[in-house]
Amino acid sequence: MTATLSGCGSDPGGDVTLRLVAADYGTNAENSSQKYWDDVAGKFEKANPDIKVEVSVYSWKDVDRKVAEMVKAGEAPDIAQIGAYADYAKAGKLYTADETIAIRTGSNFLPSLTDAGEVDGNLYGLPFVASTRLLFYNKGLFAKAGLGAPQTWDDIQSDATALKARGVTYPFALPLGPEESQAETLMWLLSGGGGYTDEVGNYDIDSPANITTFQWLKKDLVGKGLTGPVAPGKLDRAKAFEAFTEGEVGMLNGHPTLMQEAEKKGVQVGMVPLPGIDGPTKGSMGVADWMMGFKQNGHRVEIGKFLDFAYTDENVLSFADQYDLLPVTSSASAAMEADSKHKSLHEFLSALPNSQLYPFGKTSWAQASETIKEKIGSAVEPGGSPESVLVEIASKARQAESAE
Repeated sequence: MTATLSGCGSDPGGDVTLRLVAADYGTNAENSSQKYWDDVAGKFEKANPDIKVEVSVYSWKDVDRKVAEMVKAGEAPDIAQIGAYADYAKAGKLYTADETIAIRTGSNFLPSLTDAGEVDGNLYGLPFVASTRLLFYNKGLFAKAGLGAPQTWDDIQSDATALKARGVTYPFALPLGPEESQAETLMWLLSGGGGYTDEVGNYDIDSPANITTFQWLKKDLVGKGLTGPVAPGKLDRAKAFEAFTEGEVGMLNGHPTLMQEAEKKGVQVGMVPLPGIDGPTKGSMGVADWMMGFKQNGHRVEIGKFLDFAYTDENVLSFADQYDLLPVTSSASAAMEADSKHKSLHEFLSALPNSQLYPFGKTSWAQASETIKEKIGSAVEPGGSPESVLVEIASKARQAESAE
């Protein structure tokens, strides 16, 4: 049995080609993640001449759907680096970490992230990169308007009103478009004392606290014309971030990558915890993205070799450094914390262990997330009903969960 397993996935008669599908963290062609993965694949192939790696990189708007379509068509990639894993794990399509990566690789992940990568006690989702979120504001625009950093929802509204009066294009950019609105939504739900799940882990998207949050957004932010010329449901994160780097945005919710891009363009960035109803939100939202190995092609051994290589400190730190994101391994995190050039990330690093992540372990999360991306923008449209939209999203999430 051991002998059979050790050869599983290997083709003794020739080379193996691994297909890797990954998400693009870049904001333009110059910093596309394709370049990073091509470099990693090239180095890996040089060290493992019998294994080829084909890399396909898609935007965050498309990558989860692309992988789902490939799996449904019976053409699963060998490795995917995407936003959710649990539905594939539940369907028996993924290798566990124990079946692929070395013990030293698995034991190096941050515990809070591996907890979120487990289904039924087995690690299927390998954390790839992480970030926490803060409210970003343009210090220059705020100084010209005589404003201080916001602490509450009322501050956001009054600051945005002052910025609008001074002709700022997006006083508060609210990206509820399909690219990553599940993140923007969770930040606001947390700021209103809610979240996606209740204390025992059941979906609670239509809770009174969540409904109150979106009623405030619709009436007091969007309804007062404080979110700019593009309707929130049509505004994607990438477009909002680009506008921030161009000095057109007063405030938005951002992650570490945005600091680098904004500072390159000469925008002075202020950062504070997301304001809540009465003060700063307790804790922050954390985000982790995932790597997974699919069983379909039987390349267990080769997948494990590539993943062990991808998770070396050199590669983990290279990716985190390029996009100002947080490493997911203990050794790389310690190295980043000890490096003064990453001082601007230390606040994000310290927030990560206590941050709240999506309910990744739910096999229904991928479907629930897609529903949020599709529907949530309509909650703040003129004539829209926050309550009915959240009830619809919650109903579909619960149906997906009960169908498992």
